[in-house]
Formats: sequence, C-alpha cells, structure tokens
Amino acid sequence: MDSRKLEILVTVTDLGSFSKASEVVGYTQSGLTHMMDSLENEIGFPVLERGHRGITLNENGKILIPLIKEFLRTNTELNNKIDEMKTEKSGTVRVAAYASMALNWLPQILYNFRRTCPDVNIDLRMVDHAIEPFELLDSGKTDIIFASRQEKMNCTWIPLYKEPLYAILPSSYPIASRKTFPVEEFSGKEFLMPYGQFDKEVKKALGPVITQIVENNAKVDDETVMRMVGHGLGLSIMSELMIRGPRDSVMCVPLDPPAFRELGIGIKSESYNHYSIRSLIDCVNSMIGSLTSK
Repeated sequence: MDSRKLEILVTVTDLGSFSKASEVVGYTQSGLTHMMDSLENEIGFPVLERGHRGITLNENGKILIPLIKEFLRTNTELNNKIDEMKTEKSGTVRVAAYASMALNWLPQILYNFRRTCPDVNIDLRMVDHAIEPFELLDSGKTDIIFASRQEKMNCTWIPLYKEPLYAILPSSYPIASRKTFPVEEFSGKEFLMPYGQFDKEVKKALGPVITQIVENNAKVDDETVMRMVGHGLGLSIMSELMIRGPRDSVMCVPLDPPAFRELGIGIKSESYNHYSIRSLIDCVNSMIGSLTSK
C-alpha cells in the first residue's frame, strides 16, 4: 500500500477538508478526491465520511487511523535509518594498533572488511607505545584501537585473545629437551626489557625474579631485541605476535608458569552503534579464531 496515500489521508482527516489539504500537499482538490477513492478501493471499504461539515473518519477509519499513524512513524524511522547507514558506509574509520597486531592481524581483517564496506576508507596508524592508542582514543584522534588491556581504560573494551608470553633465548642456550622455561632461570642474567610501557606484562610474569635480573632498557624494536638476544647480549620475554616471522638466531620457549596479556579492541561507547565501526568489530570477531590459530 502506497505510504504517500496514507500520509495524505492523515493530512485530510487532520484538516477536515480536501481544499485545505490540497494547499498543504500540492495536489488539486479533484486529485485528492480521486486519490482517497483509490485508497478506499485498495483497503476494501470506506474510511471517510464526506458531509457538509467537511471530511471526517467513519467508524472503520477511527479504528485504522492509529495503526496508520504508527505505520507511517515506523516507515519514516526505517527510511531515516537506511539513509543514515548509506552515509555511514562511506567516509573514513581511523584505526590505531600496536605494530605486532597491525602486521599480523590487520591486513587480513581489512581485506575482509573492504568486501563488507567497500566505500569506507581505513586510516591505519601503528604505535610503539602501550598507552598511546588509549591517548589517541581519548583525544578523539582515532575511532577504534587494537591494543592490550591496561589498568585504567576510559573506553568500551572488547577482549579478543589471551596472548601467551615466551622466553627469548639465544639458539645456543643450554635448554636441553625442556619444553618450558622457568622464570626463576632469568635470575642473575642480563635481561633486555621492552620499553614504551610494554614491560608491564613482562614484569608481572617475572614476579619476584624482577629484583634479581640485570635489566637492560634498550630502546629498540622487537626485531632488534631478538637480534641482540641472538648475539648473546641478554635474554628477553616477548608475546606471541611479536615473535612471528624469522627467528633463526633465537629460541622462543613458553614460560613456566604460563603468562599472558589480553589483546582486544577499544572504542568510545558512543561510537559502538556507528555502522562502519560495528561492521569492523563484527569482522574481527568472525575472524579471530583463524587469526590466533596461526
């Protein structure tokens, strides 16, 4: 049924006159009369009474008009939402991510996301400081972040994966047939500590042993740390994503006891219902199993 005819029916009954309604809706009086006759034929029975006092609803019309108004209200909401989604399906979503997540997860995620939202551009920014994504989100400089859980977060947090931590040892380290590396064994050894506040999970994993290591705060990237370890310049701890890729000169051994950091997505709560952001989150959730099984 034509919603335009229903809108005009409401206008006619509210004004009580075809002549008054014609001035509002832009049709001639005879055109409105013909349209209302056509509508009543579609409905299957009359809904209007035409008399000397103007146009009023008959008993059938009085029953239907509240439902017609509700239908028109819902139809307007539907059309508005469709228009909003069309707008949101274009534009740019700003993403900030740890380098390890950007390198190992984001290419595949963004490839799949582009198939869902081909008109949305992704502005990807890699960061090398644990807190920086949250600062960018707080300041409104990014829309969604891929990071690890922090103690203080002013955002909606969506956990994705418990990422294990590994001991990074020279390939010549005498580990024999052991499958894990006790954290106590770091005691007394030179230790290459991550910088940029990525050391929090490492220090938590070391526990009391932290006071017994010989800490070297080398401000270098993950690959350089592994090269330094490979040349016998110390030991280290890194997360699973950090050690993906070539590592011929080092061994990566699970810690004992096991240690993890929680990776996830952070967004502002008011952005959650934005179509493009929600679509990106849905894309990540649907892929996380394949991303973490590599």
